[in-house]
Amino acid sequence: MRFSTALAFITLGASSSFGNAFANPNASKQISKTSNAFGPSITFLSKSARGGSTDSKTALAAASTETSMDEKVAEYISPENWEILSERGQAALTNLINSDEIGAQTHVYSEWPEKGTDDDGKKKLTEQLADLDASYPGGLSAYLSKARVLLKESADGTNPFTEFEASIPTGESLSYDSPVPDDHTGMTFTQAEQKGLTGIKDVAFVLVAGGLGERLGYSGIKLSLETNLLTNKCYLEIYVKYIQAMQHMAELKTGEKNIRIPLVIMTSGDTDPMTRQLLKDNNNYGMEEGQISIVCQDKVAALKDSNAGLSMADKWTVETKPHGHGDVHFLLYREGFIDKWEEEGRKHVIFLQDTNALVINSILPTLGVSIEKNFDMNSICIPRLAGEAAGAIARLEHKTDPEKSLVINVEYNQLDPLLKTQGDCKGDVPDPATGLSPYPGNANNIVIGLEAYAKTLRGEDKGVVVEFVNPKYKDETRTEFKKATRLECMMQDIPKLFQKELGSEANIGFTMFDRWFTFSPAKNSLESGIEAVKGGSIAPGTMSSAESDKYIQNQRKLKHAGMDIKVTEEKDLVEVGGIPVTPGPRIIICPGFAITQEEIVKKVEGGSITERSSLVLEGQGIKIKNLKLDGALILRAAPHCEVEIDGLTVTNEGCVLEEIPEGADVEESVSIRGYTMNKKEVKEIVITEPGKYFIGEDGEVQKIE
Repeated sequence: MRFSTALAFITLGASSSFGNAFANPNASKQISKTSNAFGPSITFLSKSARGGSTDSKTALAAASTETSMDEKVAEYISPENWEILSERGQAALTNLINSDEIGAQTHVYSEWPEKGTDDDGKKKLTEQLADLDASYPGGLSAYLSKARVLLKESADGTNPFTEFEASIPTGESLSYDSPVPDDHTGMTFTQAEQKGLTGIKDVAFVLVAGGLGERLGYSGIKLSLETNLLTNKCYLEIYVKYIQAMQHMAELKTGEKNIRIPLVIMTSGDTDPMTRQLLKDNNNYGMEEGQISIVCQDKVAALKDSNAGLSMADKWTVETKPHGHGDVHFLLYREGFIDKWEEEGRKHVIFLQDTNALVINSILPTLGVSIEKNFDMNSICIPRLAGEAAGAIARLEHKTDPEKSLVINVEYNQLDPLLKTQGDCKGDVPDPATGLSPYPGNANNIVIGLEAYAKTLRGEDKGVVVEFVNPKYKDETRTEFKKATRLECMMQDIPKLFQKELGSEANIGFTMFDRWFTFSPAKNSLESGIEAVKGGSIAPGTMSSAESDKYIQNQRKLKHAGMDIKVTEEKDLVEVGGIPVTPGPRIIICPGFAITQEEIVKKVEGGSITERSSLVLEGQGIKIKNLKLDGALILRAAPHCEVEIDGLTVTNEGCVLEEIPEGADVEESVSIRGYTMNKKEVKEIVITEPGKYFIGEDGEVQKIE
């Protein structure tokens, strides 16, 4: 049976052009620490370091010597036009023409005007071809050759899983509120979290952040979006503060001083300048020198047809598109981070996506499960609705060779066709017992063991994951595209390389959490979210729904700690700006206050918060007992400040969400929510001087030591 999807994949084998592309990962590495333009704590990779391997066996390797024009090139390019090109431009053009056996690229290099007309355009085009050649393992010719294979498979409807059958994988399931141990690990959520704490000093973080916020209706980078209007903290700050809180916890647990956890941010050409500027403007959110590194992925050539003809933005410019977050693996390898982390004794690498702030809650327990089960890779998962447009984790059993079986993410538009070829042939349908898909949903955040990861990346493919193509066809003939396509790769496809390098020894699993606890990404515009809600969706994926879910998550945490607080259920949601959101209370528990369940239970005792209230907690030394809040309260304490709060009573007008009137002039980051927050009256207590303090019912701050 054919797949109805347009996706096609290619498996890298012994003859792969990637085989020796990164034989020497350090050959092209140029790392420079910049302290003036971008702040002292960021390591930036130079442009040449991002330009691909210096070993790549392409015609570009000869760019340093004089390039003569061969006979085939001379058929299209006049000697006068040839001589105006740089040597690397000549090499790239020669490579393109000589590899174009079917004439798919003649629109790029034929019918050039005589010298003196559009000379700058000719130079620009060939320099771009050289860049594209250098930035892809094996060169542009390898990219186009692979694309033709994948595009043919896509047009033919080839089933990429013909040799596999899907089965429900074995994984772990942890519930924040449940004291019942998981059937497989024998661990409760609390125990998994505590186990994770034993390994936090030996981790490294990688943040995949190559996208702009255009889909959200936001012109900036998604990392700069404010996660909520109470604190106005952006996604990048939340992630950095979480890592800093982990450092503090690691120091408490180990007794070691000055533990520093590295963060690598993968940007794209679209997001790189703005990411650097965001860090510069905010002094890197307090991270120290050398803690943050930035690697920038290159774009790849866009393709206009099934012959992999290059799509041209204009006569002298090849259209380019993002290659996908799968680039992160070979970039980490190429730029030497794997070697560095091994030398530092690190054990796990934690991969995060850009706009799912809830996921930080899952990091410690997932790490704990990875340590307990010795997982080489552990995907953070959520319960999944059957047919939901989200990938699922499945075990793919190879029909003839068990060594090729693996646990991996299967995209939703592949899962249903696959399931329709096996068993009852019903496809992606719910389990009658639960009403959910039996396959866990992939939240696209993963924890990888460094030992197996390093061995895998040093294998034949050097971290270059299997690519796919997903053209949007104009009609059922599958010959013409609605718009240009390109080869893509996904971070979560790394298990294919694990399987290739480690075989059946690869230990890959997942850890599932309640959706409210770990998954609410901001990915859709307000308009598309409103349409989704009208269509019955309860997860519109807008900035407003992500903010609301953050408040609800923290309601649950305080409720679990014993506070009298109403937790918003689906029936309680109120529509603001066209999106159902919590009526309150709006609670923000900053990483600087607590990152574990144990901390919250120890720091919060009793008390009550009304539904209309808003509360912000930030500060490691804050302990709250019998708080009575009916309004808005912000509590902040600097490091080395111990603050005991007992019986504090706060009543004020608080904060109110107000829908944005049509045509109102508000900031883009606010307008995408459909509402503003009117902070009518807020009691704010901020303590910065080290010492011990007491705050009683009247709210007066008393320094007692």
